[in-house]
Amino acid sequence: MSDVTSIDFTRVFDIPEYQRRKYPQKKAVLAKRNGVWEALSIEDVQRKANTVSAWLLENGYTKGDRLVIVPGMGSPDWMVIDFACQQVGIVVVPLHPTSSLSESEFILKETQARACITADTARYDKLLPLRETVRTLQAVYHLEEGKPGEFPPIHGSHPATLAPEALEHARNQVTPGDILTILYTSGTTGTPKGVVLTHANVVSNIKSILTLLPLLPGHRVLSFLPFSHIFERTSCYGYMAFGVSIHFSQSLDGLRQDFKSVRPFFCTCVPRTLEKMYDILQELRQGKNVFVRNLIRWAMKIGERYKDEKHGGIVYSIQLLFARLLVFNSWPRALGGEIKYMAVGAAALRPEIARLFAAAGILPLSGYGMTEASPFISVNRYLPGLNRFGTVGIPVPGVEIKIDEANEQGEGEILVKGPNIMQGYYQRPELNAQIFTADGWFRTGDVGKMVAKRFLAITDRKKDIFKTSSGKYVAPQPLQNHLATSAFIEQSLILGFNKPFVSAIVVPHFQILKSWCIEQGIHWTSPPFMIHNIKVVKKFQDEVDRLNETLESHERVQKFILSEEEWTVENKDLTTSFKPMRNKLLEKHAAQIEKLYLS
Repeated sequence: MSDVTSIDFTRVFDIPEYQRRKYPQKKAVLAKRNGVWEALSIEDVQRKANTVSAWLLENGYTKGDRLVIVPGMGSPDWMVIDFACQQVGIVVVPLHPTSSLSESEFILKETQARACITADTARYDKLLPLRETVRTLQAVYHLEEGKPGEFPPIHGSHPATLAPEALEHARNQVTPGDILTILYTSGTTGTPKGVVLTHANVVSNIKSILTLLPLLPGHRVLSFLPFSHIFERTSCYGYMAFGVSIHFSQSLDGLRQDFKSVRPFFCTCVPRTLEKMYDILQELRQGKNVFVRNLIRWAMKIGERYKDEKHGGIVYSIQLLFARLLVFNSWPRALGGEIKYMAVGAAALRPEIARLFAAAGILPLSGYGMTEASPFISVNRYLPGLNRFGTVGIPVPGVEIKIDEANEQGEGEILVKGPNIMQGYYQRPELNAQIFTADGWFRTGDVGKMVAKRFLAITDRKKDIFKTSSGKYVAPQPLQNHLATSAFIEQSLILGFNKPFVSAIVVPHFQILKSWCIEQGIHWTSPPFMIHNIKVVKKFQDEVDRLNETLESHERVQKFILSEEEWTVENKDLTTSFKPMRNKLLEKHAAQIEKLYLS
């Protein structure tokens, strides 16, 4: 019997065996079935993956074939399918469920996909006709049990007849340098680019986070982010290597109940998850009940003073204790009562929100990553002195960061190098020549600086920084974050390229605005009408004027447009990583923007 300390993994599909031999879990992956959490042991996962692998081989799939998945949220089934494909060298190509039909067709054609598996029959019905236009597409399946078109082997209805030696032979043909996955990212330009990642890329990233996250075998985690994103996919591989129990939430509508029933110790999330909880306090802060309103405001002031290091003295500790008892404990309770850490990625988390959650006893570990980096580049740690609010942390082991052509403030483009960096964009040689330097550094396109020598802070996207007609450079992201500190502003987009002054498109926080209108005796109808109400416009002007007071003169928002609807991934106003689609929003509001600068 081999010493467990010598067990290792070099390919992603080695991880289930790594867990089985090092700290096997009877509840490795779980999902709800008829309202009850059902578990698969790590042996169950391996057996099911082998069954699916054997079916693929029996049906003529071979190493290098492309298989597209459209997963939505994660599940044990998607983990099984992913591992099954990997074992026989099939390249998995995730497709975001929000992708348009034209985007889906483009990706299926470019990758020459042989098959596609969707989460449900609704998406299956939309993609099935593409068999007529995508020459290589031989089959489309879904995962809804008992319905026509179901992927045959996933529920064990088609037992494999393949000899175990044939599967073992296929596994042995897959090397760490082989392509694991191609992930398409559109960014804010809307042009899909396929990121090519190998087993070695992702394994290096998993091993780097194994040393950083506060997880132990047997801990419970909750997964609810889209499995089509490398952030959640790599995290789930990592969870399995940690030996924790992964609970897959199947619906955002049921997420609150899932937190309470699972009582997780840890989860990954995007800033919007925390912002929604923060918004609840903001609504109460604006409410009619004077006692509650003042209590919330007092507690938030205490929370905003929470420091990265030890917080100041006995008086503050007593104040913090009461703030938690009276206000902040509602957050941990809503998340099951046992959560201690949340890894936050995909977009920047505002530091005041991070401080409030830390004050509540839940430490957000803000990080920075990209699909092109498998994805982790840097992350704040859970140990004292290794977490700094307002930054995205310290580079993960094995990853180098440098700031290119830094200005007087130390800001410049972030360049990255490491074993986690992609092989390149699929079939984009000209683009690859642009984004890699001659000595192998990857150009992220993000602008940032180092804080206290080792913490990375993101300033903006390089291509979003613009110059006004007066010659002043403006970075939109910090200004958008600044506007978001108003309880009344949900989202914003800063404008002003080659214009005489800075302006903004502002999405109101309509729930808070509605409460304010009722309190002020203003008749509430609906957002399309309320954004033109004279008193509402005046309220937002007051908010903008207040926020402008702390800005440099060339950064101040001189005029703004109120948008009638929230920007979402579903309506294509945000990318799948929750960044504003600048070009689309500029086009959507073109007439209003033109009037803004003519008036």
